[in-house]
Amino acid sequence: MTNHIQSWGGLKVEAPDLLEPEDFLKSDRPAGSILPFGNGRSYGDSCLNASGTAIANRSSNSILSFDRVTGIVEAEAGVLLSDLIDAVAPHGWFPPVLPGTQFVTLGGAIANDIHGKNHHRKGTFGCHVTEIHLDRSDAGSLVLHQGDETGLFEATIGGLGLTGLIRKASLQLMKAGSSWIRQETTRFDNLEAYFELAPRIDETHEYAVAWIDSLSKGGRFGRGHLIAGDHEQTGGHPATGAASRLSIPFTPPISPLQGPFLRMFNETYFRNAPEGTSSKRVPFDTFFFPLDSIGSWNRLYGPRGLHQHQSVIPESQGFETVKTLLECTQASRHGSFLTVLKRFGSMKSPGFMSFPHAGFTLTLDFPDKGASTYRLLEKLDEVTLAAGGAVNPYKDRRMSAATFKASFPEWQRLELLRDPLLLSDFWRRTALQ
Repeated sequence: MTNHIQSWGGLKVEAPDLLEPEDFLKSDRPAGSILPFGNGRSYGDSCLNASGTAIANRSSNSILSFDRVTGIVEAEAGVLLSDLIDAVAPHGWFPPVLPGTQFVTLGGAIANDIHGKNHHRKGTFGCHVTEIHLDRSDAGSLVLHQGDETGLFEATIGGLGLTGLIRKASLQLMKAGSSWIRQETTRFDNLEAYFELAPRIDETHEYAVAWIDSLSKGGRFGRGHLIAGDHEQTGGHPATGAASRLSIPFTPPISPLQGPFLRMFNETYFRNAPEGTSSKRVPFDTFFFPLDSIGSWNRLYGPRGLHQHQSVIPESQGFETVKTLLECTQASRHGSFLTVLKRFGSMKSPGFMSFPHAGFTLTLDFPDKGASTYRLLEKLDEVTLAAGGAVNPYKDRRMSAATFKASFPEWQRLELLRDPLLLSDFWRRTALQ
């Protein structure tokens, strides 16, 4: 029986062989290239290996130990962040960094060095990893710590799953009196207003992220909501909403997330927040993972799937470059449904291939309309690189080798430390070209 595995952006490959993690170091493993596969939440082909074998990492999903005094948790790589939250939050601890979905594995969080709404305070996920147990086809089982002579700890964090099979890891959690969030929403009328607000909001709040109306023009160009948050001091741990309340049952032939519907949605959503600043208490999953409540929401992008373009721009170039990126999107007649703008802080990741750098990050997503979409994405790459920025590899399914190498000038260090058996479709079409 042939298995299929799929990325969140809609790319699908046949996986005739699914290898269990404990079989990776055995001599009778399948021939050819291998790649760990977690929960398939990467958007492009960095989690796929169409020419080889996938390791089914979700099968190793136990929390091995949790010290309620120090906040150190050790877990297998297949554990979902949702399970980790459920285990530690009732005891006053919380993952220090969370992405936009809780359905990411621990191994995937490390391999992609994920970031969240508090990069200005906590940096990336990898900043809080204290130990990694890694299996390599050429060296057996290793225990890695920051500063190891091998350089493998720094290569594995943000190394796109290519340095070996992450078996388990230890993470330093953050103290949180409650997992309820005090959410503060400030409605701003244009892009200039966001750039004036963002530094001040970052100084006073643990979490901050902006939603941008990608279709607004004129004096309202770049309007949106700046959503800040902090853990409540009391209130415990509310029931999780890990189970989706709604689900998209099928993929529509044409994506509804464009044209008149998108304009109507943006107008309604913008006015849903009152003028000025408003505050309310919300459950953690509502604040961090609003789309997790909709099962298979990626189907809404249509049969060709979803392209997400995420760039990071140096702070000095932030306003002008973000403005240009949004203008390019409008000129191409592509509307972005989930347009997110965040400010990255200066905390450096231990991983030399980590995507976040000090500055601003803009996320745009589009249904695949064919050649016109690819032309737009190439233009967005060009604008990003001209500003001295980078394009996120684990959100990508089509960037050129030149764009990747300009974004990550230390890519050759990763190639030198790559496990000789591990390879992804992304690495094959970028680094090896």
